[in-house]
Amino acid sequence: MSSTIKILHFADAHVDMVNHGRHDPESGLPVRVVDFLNALDQIIDNAITERVDLVLFAGDAYKDRNPQPTFQREWGRRIMRLSQAGIPTVLLVGNHDVSPASGRAHTLQEFRTLAVPHIHVADRLERIDPAQLGVPVQIITVPWVSRHALMTREETVGKDPQAVYDAIAERVADGIDRLIAEADPDVPLLLAAHASVQGALYGSERQVMLGQELVLSGSVVGDRRLDYVALGHIHKHQDLSRGGQPPVVYPGSIERIDFGEVKEKKGFVLADITKGQAHWRFVPLETRRFIDLTIEVDSAENFMPDILAQLPDPERINDAVCRLNLYYPRELEPQLDEVAIAHHFNDALSFHIAKHRRSEQRSRLGDTLAVETLTPEELLALYWDNKGVAPEEAAILQTLARDIIGTNLTI
Repeated sequence: MSSTIKILHFADAHVDMVNHGRHDPESGLPVRVVDFLNALDQIIDNAITERVDLVLFAGDAYKDRNPQPTFQREWGRRIMRLSQAGIPTVLLVGNHDVSPASGRAHTLQEFRTLAVPHIHVADRLERIDPAQLGVPVQIITVPWVSRHALMTREETVGKDPQAVYDAIAERVADGIDRLIAEADPDVPLLLAAHASVQGALYGSERQVMLGQELVLSGSVVGDRRLDYVALGHIHKHQDLSRGGQPPVVYPGSIERIDFGEVKEKKGFVLADITKGQAHWRFVPLETRRFIDLTIEVDSAENFMPDILAQLPDPERINDAVCRLNLYYPRELEPQLDEVAIAHHFNDALSFHIAKHRRSEQRSRLGDTLAVETLTPEELLALYWDNKGVAPEEAAILQTLARDIIGTNLTI
């Protein structure tokens, strides 16, 4: 019987994410970058404390494909802690780690170039064997796959983009199947992929994905010859196997990217794996609080007092990333005191008002009445009536309308 292998699986670190708040006075780094680095520190500490046999990072160290050297330094410092602790670590290359320019190095290249001990960079479809890792486990790696990586220009010219990605998915599936068939059947076998999988629930990163992409089928990642599937790319934590074997797990991103992830727990996965069986648990991280508040005000009476009365307590706001979604009639815009609202959020890390101005309700024409059947005279009469315009004022407006559109209109 094979021994149990303990792994730590995380993904989508995006340590250079700069989108809210100020700079940290001690490090000089943006506070939100420090948040991501703090989350990464918790992961590294846990790997060392738990004495894991293997760390598996499933892609996207950065958000920028050309990260600043300062951010590369901070990522490198933390990965070097794993190296110095003697923990075998596999770094899978994600879509944000690859330069769009052909022939350029990816952002994790230096670990291979410098031959950093115990650090294995996975930038191609391959199987990493126990002899390479020093751990009795096999890992099939599927880094981010782009069109030009697997298909020539001649193969894609004139073809529907979806047909191209279907062909790429078939090639990747064939490659995975071949590597599984060639693997040692007595040694635990893992699949690590930075990709979308059919049936996965997308987080907010779907909004920033451009174009189409490779999507792996559920049958590929659910192959029973696999013992654990470590995924990255989708920021929402989820288990696509729903408790079955093999576990097919997205750990999610390590910190919230934006308000689209406000309700998501952030963390990583610890898994105990033997041949034919895997048990895992999600470990939450301590992360920056996000507060996403919605207030709707319809009346001009007590407009600002109503808004201020619904704002959260100062203790809850302190050091949080805050957004106020404010819905109100457009005509009440002059009454809005943004300074007073912002003052209430002085102790927040950052604060933003998302103003949703509602236009006045349009006239209801009835279920059986089509707009195109009404004459200009009837439409204007209906509009004045809906607005509650006095008959005398409506008559004046009708006269002006007649002058403008050159039509004999009467009330």
